[in-house]
Amino acid sequence: MQLTMNQHKRWSGLVLTLLITHFSFLIGAASAQGLKDAIGKYCLIGAAVNQWQSDGQVPEADAVLDKHFNCAVAENCMKPESLAPAEGIFDFRTADKFVSYCQQHNLKIIGHCLVWHSQAPDWWFTNGYTASPASKEVLKERLIKHIKTVVGHYKGQVHGWDVVNEAINDDGSFRNSPYYRLLGEEFIEIAFRTAHEADPDAELYYNDYSMAGAMKREAVCRLVRNLKAKGLRIDGVGMQSHNGLDYPDLDEYEKSIDAFAACGVKVMMTELDVNVLPNPEGFGGADIAQNFELQKRYNPYTEGLTAAKQKELDARWMDLFKIYYKHRDQIGRINLWGISDGGSWLNGWPIKGRINYPLLFDRQYKEKPIVNEIINLYK
Repeated sequence: MQLTMNQHKRWSGLVLTLLITHFSFLIGAASAQGLKDAIGKYCLIGAAVNQWQSDGQVPEADAVLDKHFNCAVAENCMKPESLAPAEGIFDFRTADKFVSYCQQHNLKIIGHCLVWHSQAPDWWFTNGYTASPASKEVLKERLIKHIKTVVGHYKGQVHGWDVVNEAINDDGSFRNSPYYRLLGEEFIEIAFRTAHEADPDAELYYNDYSMAGAMKREAVCRLVRNLKAKGLRIDGVGMQSHNGLDYPDLDEYEKSIDAFAACGVKVMMTELDVNVLPNPEGFGGADIAQNFELQKRYNPYTEGLTAAKQKELDARWMDLFKIYYKHRDQIGRINLWGISDGGSWLNGWPIKGRINYPLLFDRQYKEKPIVNEIINLYK
């Protein structure tokens, strides 16, 4: 059948309309999908939530969490200094709000953290109100009481706990913290045993930074094997993943994923972000005690990232998520350390007053274009 010129134009217009409609549908479907729809088929995907967000003061955060995440970790309100302001006194008010918030938004709850040398209350390591250090017996008693009380309070509500945080140095030795000085490495065994007794159904994790380093990798594997050999429960190892544009070495990063998985535990990327700013000389790891003077050269993007730097950052995100996708059978959780750029700790650490862009959502809580690329990767 031969078409007239007018018929040909009408058919061409119809086909064009159908194509536009089809592609509009595909684009709309992609934008309607969240990270949890794609990544959630393989593992938990979450974010750290701060007090203002869990108190319900940031509706933009609610929308991001509802669309993109299926778990959340408390950024600060479950740390010992927040829960135990004085000996014998526990204050669960803020943490209870966080737990209630997660339940309202259908988010699995990750408790962070039970034992850490930082952000512990001042009284914890001292003998009463004096300046003398607590004895081994007193610290052990306090450690057990804290874990029993906190984990018991949230029994059946918390999916998993970061039981011990940052106990190993980059060279593989144990950190010379007050816990280690008084109790030796036994404090780690005490913590995992007590947490399991307080809630037998909760998953238990060891969490640390700079986990791509070979010496730390070997030390953490040794720790996991020792705990398992003693019959203690440990479900996962958290690789904090405070990454930068040129660190860590991604080959070594992958080696750590394989090594921890080979120990028979889940691997988790627990505090994921990407620092886009230049680092001062001497900076390294994620020790919160680091503090450097603010200088203009360390804060170059006060008006936003350049197109070239944004492209470099996007490429880094994709390199990381390609690794996570490749190891999807070994990874149990991917957890961003914060929701939006404006709320990231990297605006104030290791230099206060900087403007950083380390997360997947901007200062207005809008998803960056890279989010859809990550979703497409997992389709």
